[in-house]
Amino acid sequence: MHGAAVLELVSGVHLLHPEDAVLDAMLSGWGRQQLGGRGLQPDTVEGRRRVIETFQEFTNEYPWHWTAAHIDEWMADLVMRHNRAKSTLRNYQGAISLFMDYLLNPVYGWVEVCLERFGTHPTPILHDGNRREHLVDYEGGEERRPMTREECQLLFDHIDDRVDRMIKRGRKGALTAYRDSTLFKTIYGWGLRASEASGLDVVDLYRNAKAPQFGRYGMVHVRKAKGTKGSGPRRRNVASIMPWAVEALEDYVVNVRPRYGFSTHPALWLTERGGRLRTREIEDRFALYREELGLPEELVPHCLRHSYVTHNIEDGVDPKFIQEQVGHLYASTTALYTAVSDDFANTMMLKAIDLAFDNDPGQRVLERSGRR
Repeated sequence: MHGAAVLELVSGVHLLHPEDAVLDAMLSGWGRQQLGGRGLQPDTVEGRRRVIETFQEFTNEYPWHWTAAHIDEWMADLVMRHNRAKSTLRNYQGAISLFMDYLLNPVYGWVEVCLERFGTHPTPILHDGNRREHLVDYEGGEERRPMTREECQLLFDHIDDRVDRMIKRGRKGALTAYRDSTLFKTIYGWGLRASEASGLDVVDLYRNAKAPQFGRYGMVHVRKAKGTKGSGPRRRNVASIMPWAVEALEDYVVNVRPRYGFSTHPALWLTERGGRLRTREIEDRFALYREELGLPEELVPHCLRHSYVTHNIEDGVDPKFIQEQVGHLYASTTALYTAVSDDFANTMMLKAIDLAFDNDPGQRVLERSGRR
């Protein structure tokens, strides 16, 4: 069985440093259990292992000596000294909980190994009193918000103006600015994550039989969408619904991208040296333009994705359709992305008030009698 103690430790062999050897065997067995038994992604498994190693270094104790007090002290240290987010703390606790479940599962035999070698064994260290529950649907920074329509337009206009100035002056950078302009319009126009935009290839653009007017730009196939619980990337198709964004993307693919000179490279967004534009570079480019415009620091490329959801909801697009477009499994997640403008909220409020009066029999009687 993947991760069983008898497969990780050689029976009867004297270990020079038994504590370290057993801990390493535990981590190796847990890794194999997740990879082979549960089919998780290697990056997910490695990330969880690093959490356990960090916790062990903090406590300077081995898992069979860990107590609830250790987890309480670590959580307090992460909050007070390192200012870790709530979601980060919960993820750390989740990794430790899974590791302890693995050690305590009699199927894998680690309790017997610890009793035989150390005279003690692991015990549960997380309970209802110290476990950070997922009490709210959204645990990101309170300052994170969609960009307003005015901010989006300001960003796009600013980069377009930069392109014009560089072309007129014959300066380098016009090609990069043109790419950036189209990139951020694409993130907004199709509601993409920065990582999803980075992973796009030219072949991921294709026709949508329901929208022939967009040609080969009627659909974007996202092959590197965010996975769930270490399952790896998911795929989804995103229909094109903004004609101006389609026009900008087509112009880039036909007239701008070929100027990079790397015709055989599959990536949609290229660097000057012929590489794929990475997520970190997208974030850095956005930060450059944000600072030039004096926009709030909390705005990041992901805010354009929030804007896509919010603005389409405001424009009356079916929320279920938007949910599918952005790849949310649950409608509640899409709702968290939505922060409608004051004008929209006021309009909806007035409609609700009007509807309430229309449905009020007493109000209708007063109106018929001429009294208000």
